[in-house]
Amino acid sequence: MIEAPHYGADGAKRGGNFALPAEYFDGTVNEPVLHQAVKVYLNNQRQGTHMTKSRSFVSGGNQKPWKQKGTGRARQGSIRAPHWRGGGIVFGPTPRDYRTEIPRKVRQLARKSALNARAREGAVHVIERLAFRAPKTAQLVSLLQSLGLAERRILVLTAGHNPNAYLSGRNLPTVEVMSYPEASAYDILWSEAVVVEEGALTGVMPEPLPEESEEERAARTEKKRRPVAASPAAKAKKPKAEKKPAAKAKATKKTSAKKSASKPAKKAAPKKKGSK
Repeated sequence: MIEAPHYGADGAKRGGNFALPAEYFDGTVNEPVLHQAVKVYLNNQRQGTHMTKSRSFVSGGNQKPWKQKGTGRARQGSIRAPHWRGGGIVFGPTPRDYRTEIPRKVRQLARKSALNARAREGAVHVIERLAFRAPKTAQLVSLLQSLGLAERRILVLTAGHNPNAYLSGRNLPTVEVMSYPEASAYDILWSEAVVVEEGALTGVMPEPLPEESEEERAARTEKKRRPVAASPAAKAKKPKAEKKPAAKAKATKKTSAKKSASKPAKKAAPKKKGSK
């Protein structure tokens, strides 16, 4: 029987270890099946939109570059031939579908082998429940730190659909949160440690947490809206407001007023003869 460390909802270690169910954790690891499952998964992630222009897709080259005989050069039929610079590509990649099928039982065996491989390494951690009343990344980070898994790639498997836990780990690059049935062999092998909710292994779903009250929700939103106070170092580096432009503006106003006062008054235009 394979055992795994058992932790509470707050990350505190329990007295004894958790006995993993023998139906899924029997200790056997089938490496050829794991290789096949990983290869199929990576093939199915490819879009297959790569394409190069063959001779028929390159524009130009409708005329013969020079006549067949008499020039002393090799005979050529088109400047878009593959051996010409700017010509077509021979046997280049074209759009195709890389999707590969795998039998359902082989996929299940690969997933079981991946779980056994992590359990044999002691990288499977069972937690009582993931208690998230609201999406909170800091709560998930502190939980993983209490488990001693802060700087590792972690796969968190929930007992059922847990949107709060998923949203809490969505912006963490080294954490992947998904439900236990959705995890594939590739996801388990990608991770360095697997954190499983107890209900996913026992089949007993945890009771839902009480919903967040309106007061708590309002306090959380208000906390998000509060402006972040600047640190003393940032205040010290902040340059003082310069008052020179205002002084310059006053000086320009004074000089313009002096110039207007010093200007002589315009002489009246002389009257035309014959005008009264």
